[in-house]
Amino acid sequence: MLLAGVMTLWLGLLNIGEKAGAIDGLARVIAPFFSRIFPEVPKGHPAAGHMVMNFSANLLGLDNAATPFGLKAMASLQSLNPNKDEASNAQIMFLVLHTSGLTLIPISIMAQRAVLGAHDPSDVFLPLLIATYVASLTALISVSIKQGVNLFDRVLLGWLGGITLAIGGMVWYLSNYMNRSEIELFSKVTSNLVLLGIIAAFLIGGLRKKVNVFDAFIEGAKGGIQTSITIIPYLVGMLVAISVLRNSGVLNFVVSGFTWLFTQLGVSTEFVPALPTALMRPISGSGSRALMIDAMQNYGVDSFVGRHACAFQGSTDTTFYIVALYFGSVGIKRARYAIGYGLLTDFAGVVASVWVGYLFFH
Repeated sequence: MLLAGVMTLWLGLLNIGEKAGAIDGLARVIAPFFSRIFPEVPKGHPAAGHMVMNFSANLLGLDNAATPFGLKAMASLQSLNPNKDEASNAQIMFLVLHTSGLTLIPISIMAQRAVLGAHDPSDVFLPLLIATYVASLTALISVSIKQGVNLFDRVLLGWLGGITLAIGGMVWYLSNYMNRSEIELFSKVTSNLVLLGIIAAFLIGGLRKKVNVFDAFIEGAKGGIQTSITIIPYLVGMLVAISVLRNSGVLNFVVSGFTWLFTQLGVSTEFVPALPTALMRPISGSGSRALMIDAMQNYGVDSFVGRHACAFQGSTDTTFYIVALYFGSVGIKRARYAIGYGLLTDFAGVVASVWVGYLFFH
């Protein structure tokens, strides 16, 4: 019911924004960059705007808003897909970038740390930002090489350089001019203001364009209900698989194996108790969140293991869940190389999390 409610709300609002021209406007702004990494998407196509909305919601840690935008983007890309049963290059690029989990403001993780009594709930902010950016760069570069995208294009380099400088500048400013409590407040206020701003912009834009806002919302909301019904079988199957994995003891066996391996290689194993979060993350966001909380409760919310679990949780996204959800919503049966490259991205995020964990927390 929660999923249906969220889908209904956001797809209704998204339909208002689309009729008001907001999606087309976003598509025009991002067109120079997207035309390089999504050459199959025609200039000005609504899919570009839908993808921008999805990435923006993820950046701000607005998970509930990101999913409806992402499903709408996948449906738009499916309209361009000549082979409806097989994922197109554009769909794979979008999905792998999405699984990289690029998050500017990890508000849910910081909120959970605050609930558990962390001394500085936002002390994971910078490590998470670095780790998830490494994962996203890995996703973009690896899939671009696979699809033959020219990474040395001046426009592409300009956008990537600009984004890197923007993130680096924000990290530098926050780390030098704000204390931990101010960073947490900044994160919360920014997330809420942007979310409210998106809703207000869609509604005001619809009124200015003389769109029947109520009818447009109802039209989009109906699509949200239908989409929820479509994806329920995929979600049920995934949840059953997760339950089997968690109750079979496989995770404990894998962690023991990693402990032995790292010991033989002479690598520190201090972070290994947090590893179940990383192993569960590609499968289930709620499952990995539960393991993150379990690590903080058992080892201490401000412990090395507790903070490392947060880094694992925030560095990537739920690859298998996203593949099942997004491809299932449009009837794609052959994912091609999407899962492999999604897991490569997850691996890069985990390695980066280990590195920043020892750099910031040890």
